[in-house]
Amino acid sequence: MDAYKEFLEKKKIIDLGSGVISKHKINPILYPFQIAITEWALKRGRAAIWADCGLGKTFMQLEWARIVAKETSKPVLILAPLAVSRQTIREGKKLDIEVVYARGQKQVAPSGLTISNYEMLEHFDTSRFSGIVLDESSILKNYAGAFRNLVIDTFAKTPFKLACTATPSPNDYMELGNHSEFIGSMTRAEMLTTFFVHDMTETQAWRLKRHAKNDFWKWLTSWAVMVRKPSDIGFSDEGYDLPELKFHQHILDDDKPTPGFLISMPAVSLEEQRKVKRDSIEERSTMTCAIVEKVKGPALVWCELNDESKLISKTLGCPEITGSDSPEEKESALMDFVDKKERVIVTKPSIAGLGMNFQHCADMVFCNLTHSYEDLYQAVRRCWRFGQKKTVNVHQIMMRSEMAILENMQRKQREADNMAEEMEKHMRTSMASNLGRTARKTDYIGTTGKLSLPEFLRGNNEKYSAR
Repeated sequence: MDAYKEFLEKKKIIDLGSGVISKHKINPILYPFQIAITEWALKRGRAAIWADCGLGKTFMQLEWARIVAKETSKPVLILAPLAVSRQTIREGKKLDIEVVYARGQKQVAPSGLTISNYEMLEHFDTSRFSGIVLDESSILKNYAGAFRNLVIDTFAKTPFKLACTATPSPNDYMELGNHSEFIGSMTRAEMLTTFFVHDMTETQAWRLKRHAKNDFWKWLTSWAVMVRKPSDIGFSDEGYDLPELKFHQHILDDDKPTPGFLISMPAVSLEEQRKVKRDSIEERSTMTCAIVEKVKGPALVWCELNDESKLISKTLGCPEITGSDSPEEKESALMDFVDKKERVIVTKPSIAGLGMNFQHCADMVFCNLTHSYEDLYQAVRRCWRFGQKKTVNVHQIMMRSEMAILENMQRKQREADNMAEEMEKHMRTSMASNLGRTARKTDYIGTTGKLSLPEFLRGNNEKYSAR
């Protein structure tokens, strides 16, 4: 029996952490829960902070980066989505931290904090940095993408790593392996073979092994902390109340019957759904403009197709931010909206759905309903976040034949809710106990955090029929 126990001990993965117990105090402007998380991340050295929108990820990552730079006397690089860089620099001033924006290695602060956009990564000599911060690290979710591999490979030998996002994976465990691989705990393949079993009935379907659930969550919480609200890790929630969130669904009738039928039939296939979207651009755009014109304050319009975006922008006389715009043009337009120089902007979740703080805005319109749950989640959280004071109204416009898309989104919502509940159940105790520890020994060490997922698509919804 003793020999067997010794065998099991050797099979355990031990994570001793690679961080520092710093002599530099964390800025007291941070709330106690933010200080605790930052201290934990520093001691871990390689960690992930998944904190909900408005919980102060920027403050935490800036203090983490400042102290790593001080301790190592080497620069730290922060990578962020477009326009988020400028907001981060503004937040740094509140902490008396200078953050230098750079588009290449020559502009890097010698021993301080440098921030750039993900698109500029190839212009840096990353071997010169002691630390890397990925702001909105959910960019790693595309595990098959060349850019995901580039980020992981580029910083494989960087000693200090921090991944920050509110949504590491809204409704899919598989995407969590990308964060694990970036941090250096396990590769995605190792995570799958250790904790999951492949469902042979589907090509890419993996499910968590029933007997491995507890081990998976132990491994997960050893290097990642997930916070939906401060009380998740034993702190007070005072001052962290979200306003009401209302979904308004505007359902338009299809005028043209489906070929071969007397009436319009549901669009089931992706090609059928694409055709419905193309054929209904004018109707959906008209409805979008009518809603925006009734809004008294700032309004945010989310589109999917270029033609609808162009039409809405022209009708409303407001800026349209497109993929073909230069980085400088995109950043300038987004910041004009933040600074209230523009009342309305029209853009896509792929352009402005990550990282931006639009809490001055409480009304948004989705001109198009897509199958991407994460796009919806991220886009809504630009406005519905801690710090928002008003009720947030989300208008969704769809054709009646597109109800299959709504049903798919509702399914993804249920999966996201289940995933969040599982995470919260397994992580609440371990997260609170792990904060402040330098090392931890568990059966497995590594991956994810929890998810903060509101009830987007069920309850508290209002449906409207345009005709």
